[in-house]
Amino acid sequence: MKKSSLWLSTAAALTVAVIVAGCGKTFYVAGRSLPPSGLVNRVLVAVQNPGALARGSLQIMDAHYDVRFRYNNPSITFSISGFGGALPITIQNMPEEQIGAVYAYGDGSFTTIDYQKETGGAGQQGLPNSSSSVFVTRNQGYVIAANQTSHVVTVVDRAAGLTTFLSLPGVYRVSVNPGGSVFTAFVQNSDYAYYGLKLNNSQTLQFSGGPTTWPSAAVDCEPLNTPKWCLLQVQSPDNTDRYGMYYGRPLTFNRPVKAMFSNDGSIAYVLNCGPECGGAAPASISLLPTGPMIFQQNQQSGKFPVLGSVTNIPVPGGASNALIDSSTMYVIGQQLLPDGLFTGNLTVVNLSNNSAGSAISISDGQPGTISRIIEADDDTLWIGMQKCTNGERFAKGQPYGCLTMFNTSTGKVSLIEPYLGDATGIADCTGLHKVYVAEGGQVYIYTTTDGTSLNNFYVTVTGTAYDVAYMDGLTDANNTVY
Repeated sequence: MKKSSLWLSTAAALTVAVIVAGCGKTFYVAGRSLPPSGLVNRVLVAVQNPGALARGSLQIMDAHYDVRFRYNNPSITFSISGFGGALPITIQNMPEEQIGAVYAYGDGSFTTIDYQKETGGAGQQGLPNSSSSVFVTRNQGYVIAANQTSHVVTVVDRAAGLTTFLSLPGVYRVSVNPGGSVFTAFVQNSDYAYYGLKLNNSQTLQFSGGPTTWPSAAVDCEPLNTPKWCLLQVQSPDNTDRYGMYYGRPLTFNRPVKAMFSNDGSIAYVLNCGPECGGAAPASISLLPTGPMIFQQNQQSGKFPVLGSVTNIPVPGGASNALIDSSTMYVIGQQLLPDGLFTGNLTVVNLSNNSAGSAISISDGQPGTISRIIEADDDTLWIGMQKCTNGERFAKGQPYGCLTMFNTSTGKVSLIEPYLGDATGIADCTGLHKVYVAEGGQVYIYTTTDGTSLNNFYVTVTGTAYDVAYMDGLTDANNTVY
């Protein structure tokens, strides 16, 4: 496209934005104010080591024109000011709230990004130096993190100004429901699941005498003398303890790694990773009611199923990550083959009748690494894997790569993109029929119509691109699932 026509197109787009201006402000979509960059289709890129004196940056791309600079002035680029995290690796994208939350592994910082102002502030205080899993609730009230090296689940209650460290040796994953009322925790190489409980004043008093005064299912309550939070094990309700809390024997799973939540929030779908994570039994999904796990004070309801009566959905292709769309769950994982190698699979699960379809071959990945999955335009599902050269496809000389495009209408894999390195981030540019991908440390662009690779020359970065997010998505569903 010629520069003159590029300028005219952009000017027209800005004119449309100005037409809907009011009260001295310019709005461009859903009542949002035009950001300082003036861009209306922004992709945020988490870049590691962008320069000799910088360990991390957040750069903004214009996803309409696929450039990293102002349309009529290549010398003007855009980034998030005030961000100083070292080695950023994930962007929790929340466009409805007009924020993002960036975790930087190098210094353990967890920074909230203001999308409207395009600024970042100081990182969240109170987190240990290294988190293997960390999320903020959509209402921004709580930050929950698994700190594997410190062996604690960290709960930051922002409203109360309280940070609590709950001991759980080996914890490496946490899952938080969209409503910000339930969090679950999982231990590596374990078959048990855990959840948090925020104590009311009466419970704080009752549990203040140390472990002998805690609920029977509690594994830790902190602070020790005046506990505000407890971490409890998921147990069958065979009995009640002296506080009237249900407990029995621990419910066992099969190397559980995360929980997904139903649209109405009533069910937690626990992903049992199985052989991919060292388990003996095949992969599956366990259904748990969320009522007993609500951590907010005095809002718990119902009880867990008794031992042996948990609904389980076998998943033939493995279950280490998933995405829920209405009554369909797309489950991805690695399946152990007789030759000792793993191969990647997607399994479509019908949540209306709790049945799973046949495994569908996708990109391979290294067991234990975190995959990526997101829905995009044209009924496509995009899946990113890491270490895909360690799988069956590469070993057998088959076409391989770390990025898969799946068509949800036909139920078939459209293609596996050629290998460019680990696919560590995917952003759905809604309405533009394209996705941005952090792949092999660089930014690439693919169409959702047929998976064609677009020219990425003007969006390449200096440093290592590790994650991407579409800042101008209309809903929080526009978020890569980790």
